[in-house]
Parts: sequence; C-alpha cells; structure tokens
Amino acid sequence: MADPVKLLMIVGAATPPGRLASAMAFAAETVGSKSETLNLADTPVEICDGRPLDAYGEATRGAVARIASASAVLIGAPVYRASFPGVLKNLLDIAPVEALQAKPVGIVAIGGSPHHFLGVDWQLREVLTWFGALIAPTSVYLTGGDFKDGRLASETARTDLAALTDTLMTLAQRIDPGSLGPKPLAAKFT
Repeated sequence: MADPVKLLMIVGAATPPGRLASAMAFAAETVGSKSETLNLADTPVEICDGRPLDAYGEATRGAVARIASASAVLIGAPVYRASFPGVLKNLLDIAPVEALQAKPVGIVAIGGSPHHFLGVDWQLREVLTWFGALIAPTSVYLTGGDFKDGRLASETARTDLAALTDTLMTLAQRIDPGSLGPKPLAAKFT
C-alpha cells in the first residue's frame, strides 16, 4: 500500500505568527490530517554555508527532511523588498535538489497591496524550477483586505486557497514523480 499523501505547509517568514500563518492554517484545514506545517518563525534553520546537509544541526536537518518526505508542498511567503524572505531562500539553499524534484509545489504570497502580486511568484517560481519542482500553474496572492480580525475572511481568497490545496493533493495522488523527466539541470551537475 502506498504511503498516504501529505501536504507540507511552509510559512516562509521569520516574523511572529500573523496573517500569513492564519492563511496557511486555513489551507491546512482544507486537507485536515493530511497536512503538517513548518513555520520558519518557530524553526531555527542555520545559515547556509556550503556544508553537506549532515553537518547541519538537528533542527535544520529536520526541516529539510520534512520537505523531502512530503508528497506536496505549499509555500507561503510575504513580499519583502519585492521578493520572498531570506529565511525561506536560506532553507531552499540548504535543501538538496531531490527534496523538491518532481514534487507538486504551490505558492501563496501576501503583500501590502495588489500592486506587488508578482513579487514573490515570479522569483520563487525560478528557484522552484531549478529544483525541477512540479509548480502549480497558478498561485494565490493575498492582501490585508482579505483578512478580518487576523483571520482569512475573503470568500474569494478562501475559495482560491482551497482550490490550490486541492490541486496539489490531486497532483500528488495522480503523478508518479519517477515518471517525470528529464532531471533538472541542477541534478545533472551536482
């Protein structure tokens, strides 16, 4: 019997839990026990310095192991200076190609206004492409207007986020990662 499908939610910010964490909690609710959350505000990931993965501490190795063992990943990130946060980039810099290769991955971004909707999406897509991840064709972008009292309240945003998690679960259930190819260039030259 195949392992059950598991969706890992990554809250890709070092700030205390807020609207992004609330949105990711809503996404987790849509899949129930088939999800788990890795919040970078609570997980001390060491600075990437070129060491092999086994030379990092337990928390860092554990974070990478959670990514590698997930069937699919939903990455949530705020827009920081027109991009995604360094703590998320640091984690991805430590993760080996195989951790995300041919794995369904979705993107949720949150920003101060609708004008920043591509800040995270296009840059994070490039990094995920380097891994050879199977990136969901569309992402979800949220602003402060989608929240009320710290909770995701916009029905459109809730519907879109539920649809994205459903897409990731469907891809994880239906696609054999071993059948996708060719290997990403990053896997060929490491």
